[in-house]
Amino acid sequence: MRAYQVLIPALAVLAACSPGGDAQSQSLPPPTVKTVPTSAVEMKQSFAPVVRKAAPAVVNVSSRRTVRQRVDPFWDFFSGGGMPRERVAQSLGSGAIVRADGVILTNNHNIEGADEVIVQLADKREFPAKVLLADPRSDLAVLKIDVGSEKLPVIAIDDAEQLEVGDLVLAIGNPFGVGQTVTNGIVSATARSNLGITDFGFFIQTDAAINPGNSGGPLVDMDGDLIGVNTAILSRSGQSSGVGFAIPAQMARRVVASALGGETAVIRPWLGARTQAVTSDIAQTLGQNAPRGALVADVWPGAAADRAGLRQGDVILEIAGQPVTDEGAVTYHFGNQKIGAQTPLRVLRDGREITLNVRAEKAPGRTDGGRLIDGRNPLQGAFVAELTPAMADAKGLDPFVGRGLVVLQIDPRGYAARAGLRPGDFIRAINGKAVRSESELATATAQNGRRWSITIERQGQQITSSFAL
Repeated sequence: MRAYQVLIPALAVLAACSPGGDAQSQSLPPPTVKTVPTSAVEMKQSFAPVVRKAAPAVVNVSSRRTVRQRVDPFWDFFSGGGMPRERVAQSLGSGAIVRADGVILTNNHNIEGADEVIVQLADKREFPAKVLLADPRSDLAVLKIDVGSEKLPVIAIDDAEQLEVGDLVLAIGNPFGVGQTVTNGIVSATARSNLGITDFGFFIQTDAAINPGNSGGPLVDMDGDLIGVNTAILSRSGQSSGVGFAIPAQMARRVVASALGGETAVIRPWLGARTQAVTSDIAQTLGQNAPRGALVADVWPGAAADRAGLRQGDVILEIAGQPVTDEGAVTYHFGNQKIGAQTPLRVLRDGREITLNVRAEKAPGRTDGGRLIDGRNPLQGAFVAELTPAMADAKGLDPFVGRGLVVLQIDPRGYAARAGLRPGDFIRAINGKAVRSESELATATAQNGRRWSITIERQGQQITSSFAL
């Protein structure tokens, strides 16, 4: 209120001193030209120029899917039932137009499993959308709407900007379905990983208010460019608490480029090394003044890292010039390289730094296949496959946890579920005989015996159980 108390008397004095003394006769002053704030003093001005540039390209994304649910058996009896009922689940989020012909970037969780996706533009027009590419691992999706020959406003994806903590940002979206809303804040942190949000977690953290419905909307800089895609919040109430996370623009551009290139999935290179963060104790043993880099714990034989000379015990400090702070940074930076590119790795080995050039390649092995176990046996209802690095990469699994036949899915109605089998279990032996391939597994489970002995490996420990069917 203090600013208004000073301002009102000042206006009164100016009016009294004006020629003629008649406020009605004075023409209104020309509108003030607004500029983007570049200092604390200019914060008293406005973000309007940024909003005018970016907001027209921000859209609302809504999806609908049919969900089948079981009804309580008591009420089912009176409704003549036994049949599951259906309900329509709806999801509301945001998105950004990244190409003038109607290509839109949003979060995958906004449209996952949807039967119908509708996009509402800033001018309230609605269009059905087609999903060009959905990438659950990054939680990004690319949509396309048909606008004919019309050119829509777009927002530029800026993946070249070096963000710093303290940079001003705006979050634009449709929180709570109330319509397009803008909130401002700063970059609170960069390169946030190990959050459990996506497989490629390397987030921009911001205190700009992000609420339900903001997901998929752009986080923009003071040039009005997209520097991130708002994705998640850290909150106990489900509403903004000043800790929000956005997927960096570099990842967003990679997903969009894959979709526009005609791909139905994002193909990322695989380093072939398992890494871990350097702790204070590890840093001390390595002679570091402070923890930095990611320690190589294992290298896959024959993989790109192995052929380039990366060894167990090396510490990766940089990938393609980008600093590495933990294993999440390794996955993110190498995963964003182009297939076939020679990627320099700055490595600490035996107290000195060296550079290794690693070729960015796809993970070896197949990504599909597998077998659903049927018949009268303890594994009935389990979907099992031979784990390869490619399949592990596609399923978000760690190929270094073990090799062999791994359980990928369990039918809750099958015997395997009742027997306690879990996704991620490795099947090692059936009735005392080792099984190493899908064909060996099929032969072992084809017998119709009443007594079974199953050996599995779970989290590095082998468990043998007996069953009578």
